[in-house]
Formats: sequence, structure tokens, C-alpha cells
Amino acid sequence: MDIFPTELGILTCLGLLAASLWIPYIAGAASANLPADAPDGFTRIANPLLHKPWVQRAYRAHLNLLEQLVPFALLVLLVDRVNGFSALTYWTAIAFFWLRVAHAVGYITGWAGFPIRPIIFTLGWVCCLLMGYAVFAARLA
Repeated sequence: MDIFPTELGILTCLGLLAASLWIPYIAGAASANLPADAPDGFTRIANPLLHKPWVQRAYRAHLNLLEQLVPFALLVLLVDRVNGFSALTYWTAIAFFWLRVAHAVGYITGWAGFPIRPIIFTLGWVCCLLMGYAVFAARLA
């Protein structure tokens, strides 16, 4: 029986988070006041900047997660490919997951303004760098 590494489990959870983070945006967009001549219930305000502030933040939180998830996922899969999982990758994956949860919740609710939100995002970037380091370290070992 193969052991499923924690890093791949975290990657699965991040994928589920990214697949679900559209829900707050759509819930907020659906509650927007549409013009009386809107053709159907699926009409959305085209410009996200015309939504309520929390709906705009939900839109950006989803995009920000996708911006960091793609490189992080690629790096985790490369670490898996080179058999480079270690204590570093274990804790980096866990930290990245909770940073992304904190970023999304903080962004949507508005409690993580400047400088908290940029710091969280930057720490996520550092996690990507650490995973990249793990790829090279495994290849050199």
C-alpha cells in the first residue's frame, strides 16, 4: 500500500478550497440589485468594481488563491516526482494551506487589511520558494 504524503493531501484540500471559493462571490453577486430589464436570474453585473466591497474582495480572494495555487501545486508535484518530501516540505505545505485560508477569510471579511494581507500573501510566496528549493535539493542529493 502506498503512503499518501501529507503534501499531496494539503494540495487536495487547496484544490477543494479553490474550487469552492467562488461561492461567496456568486452569493454576493446574486444579491446585487439588477436593472429591471435584466433578462434572467443569471445576469451579473459585468464590472466587479460595481459590487458591494465584500463581494469585490471575494472576487479578488479567489483570484489571489489561484495566482499562488498554480505555482505551489506545480512545485509540490515536482517534489513528489523527485521523491523530495521532507520535514521542510511537510511544514511548508501545512503553513501554505493555513496562510491561504487566513488570506481568503481575512480578505473577504475585510479584517486583513494593510499590512496583514500583503504579509500573508508574501509568506505564501516564501512557501513557494521553499518548495522550489526542495525540488533542487532533492535533485542534488
